[in-house]
Amino acid sequence: MDVLALLLTLLKSVVLLVVLLIFIAYILYADRKIWAAVQLRRGPNVVGPWGLWQSFADMIKFVLKEPIIPDSANKGLFVLAPVITGFLALAAWAVIPISQGWGVANINVGILYIFAISSLSVYGIIMGGWASNSKYPFLSALRSAAQMVSYEVSIGFVLITVLLFVGSLNL
Repeated sequence: MDVLALLLTLLKSVVLLVVLLIFIAYILYADRKIWAAVQLRRGPNVVGPWGLWQSFADMIKFVLKEPIIPDSANKGLFVLAPVITGFLALAAWAVIPISQGWGVANINVGILYIFAISSLSVYGIIMGGWASNSKYPFLSALRSAAQMVSYEVSIGFVLITVLLFVGSLNL
């Protein structure tokens, strides 16, 4: 019975990830079309009907493009840092309930899990700046990390007030 539960959780994770990535692709498409309208230009309109496949074409171009890694950089960490940040951004969705009775994980401390995952993503940004082996990207990464932490603190205070009224950490 444990194998069946594990396979069900794995299937839910894959379905959630695929739906989330497709949703993000079309949100990016909508964002590009809206900003094109603001700037009085056409926006993405070549790849697929009305440009609907533009995000997927951009992803293929990004994956197949030759990576530019500085000579003095720590190549392993330089490549690993955005992978860690992206993984943590997607891992936060594991506890968010999609509909009644449908979610990857239903844990009683879902809010704390999201706080922990979001605070760990700061390390990916710092690791990317440090791995470049240059002081300016490292200082920029530290500044970005400080900004993320300051936003987390204010969002945490807002959520704590809601949690005090609700009385539960379950999502």
